[in-house]
Amino acid sequence: MQAVLSSNVFQPILNFFRTNPGASQQKKFRNAIAHIIGEKPSNVRLYQLAFRHTSASKETAIKGFKESNERLEYLGDAVLGMVIAEFLFKKFPYKDEGFLTEIRSRIVNRESLNGIARKLGLDKLIEYDGSRGRVMPARTSMYGDALEALVGAIYLDKGFAFSRRFILKELLSHYDLDVLINNNANFKSRLIEWAQREGKRVEFEILSERGTNHFREFIAQVTVNDEPFAKGSGYSKKKAEQSAAEKACELLELKAPSN
Repeated sequence: MQAVLSSNVFQPILNFFRTNPGASQQKKFRNAIAHIIGEKPSNVRLYQLAFRHTSASKETAIKGFKESNERLEYLGDAVLGMVIAEFLFKKFPYKDEGFLTEIRSRIVNRESLNGIARKLGLDKLIEYDGSRGRVMPARTSMYGDALEALVGAIYLDKGFAFSRRFILKELLSHYDLDVLINNNANFKSRLIEWAQREGKRVEFEILSERGTNHFREFIAQVTVNDEPFAKGSGYSKKKAEQSAAEKACELLELKAPSN
């Protein structure tokens, strides 16, 4: 699902490496982080680590352990989930757990986070495959992963209260919640509901996968009554199945609920 953002979108970080050409890369990076989070970083190393993809991981003094942003991503995911859960809990006091869980999952959907990361300009900071100069694959979770890692870095550097303000102001406030709530983008569920109504049998199958460990793409196929119906691709098996389901829904002209 694409991020549902209001017209008041983030101002991307453009040309920050080209400003002040005499300044060091370290200073430029520090200024970029300050622009993103609204305050100078205290521990710039945390933010450098937040943008180091696992493909560019570095050896450490601990044998067998390579540093990348994966641990910060894990932490940031928890902080992001907590803040969003609290926000939805207070904003929708009469909605049940199922509703809150579904809306939270739409907000932290990887495609949504990928889009926000690009709006913030994080794609210009990510280090991967030992180089920042290459064009990243179109299908990747790298942007959203880096955004979660950034949240983890902010939490460790500035604490929970600052992290909460950053998430609410710079991330969550730019969603159009009304559109988000009324837009059912779970094509797989929609297709399964159609099959149940029509007495059809729908199944999903991963046909193949390609790419490297860091940039893997899956090809999925949906069958209706054992007949191939539509194919889709994605950077995870789940996303590939959703892509195939979306194309199947388009072929069947299945519309989202009007409510």
